[in-house]
Amino acid sequence: MNTTRRELLAGAAGVVSLAAWPARSGSLGPPPAPSAEIAAQVGTYGTPQDIVIVYEADGRALAEGRGLKAAPADRLAFERDAQGAVTAVVIGSERLARRDFGAETQAAIQAGVKADPARLRAQALAASPPLEAGPRRPADLVDLTTVDPAIRLDIRYATANNFMGFPLYERAAAYLQRPAAQALGRAAAALKAHGYGLLIHDAYRPWFVTKMFWEATPAEARVFVADPAEGSRHNRGCAVDLTLYDLASGEPLEMTGRYDEMSIRSYPDFVGGTSRQRWLRDLLRREMERQGFTVYPQEWWHFDYRDWPLYGIGTATFTELSNLRR
Repeated sequence: MNTTRRELLAGAAGVVSLAAWPARSGSLGPPPAPSAEIAAQVGTYGTPQDIVIVYEADGRALAEGRGLKAAPADRLAFERDAQGAVTAVVIGSERLARRDFGAETQAAIQAGVKADPARLRAQALAASPPLEAGPRRPADLVDLTTVDPAIRLDIRYATANNFMGFPLYERAAAYLQRPAAQALGRAAAALKAHGYGLLIHDAYRPWFVTKMFWEATPAEARVFVADPAEGSRHNRGCAVDLTLYDLASGEPLEMTGRYDEMSIRSYPDFVGGTSRQRWLRDLLRREMERQGFTVYPQEWWHFDYRDWPLYGIGTATFTELSNLRR
């Protein structure tokens, strides 16, 4: 991916804000999934500086970029491989390859840290967080599994299934400062009425992990990670990364982009994906914002609680937090 937010938006002509999408009442339920043909075409094509986005709206495939604005995608030519997967779009005489910019950036990061992740961790643990002036509230971190039995965990940083490619936490756990945890419980209760539960990917994050993220991420992609010189809202126990799952089936729901994906698909106002994905993404955002959270401008899954400036940067590891609760 290797690009900034300004370059992404400049390269994707016709990308519009969330406010431009017509509201759909929650009582109506999510739009239906698109046909297999349209779903196969949905994606990003070209380069970070010259993107064409094919998306679905109201059962139709539309295209943005290259001077196109909500243009019917059936006017475009799509190339397919031997298995029938769409690999490129042809506009006029130009062929634009289908790209997964997030996967490309992740591969570059993992290649850079693969040689010596232990060294990266040791350096981060030896570093010191920034000094902060002024009084702060004492930490009162709450285990999110105690807030609501329907809140589930999928803590990627306790596994190798994350953009770094190796475990960063000693165990799977999620904590928030008590007011934020209580607000999350209210959001979870509201979402149950729609048939959805909250699936938590991350919450409190020790400062040394933020330091590791920063050092491993290319400068041009650091819009997706916090500067350790300032500390993150995760370090303060007032940020949560999460998505929705279906209460009936227990399955996570597909959004416009993957969790922790460093690409244009991660923006909460990304025009692409399907009507159903955008509806689910926007429902999550509305219910979280009603409880005092604010979506992070670059990540649809990341929500900051309003009290975050009142807390200091946390350094306690998950092992230390576990020992405190024994």
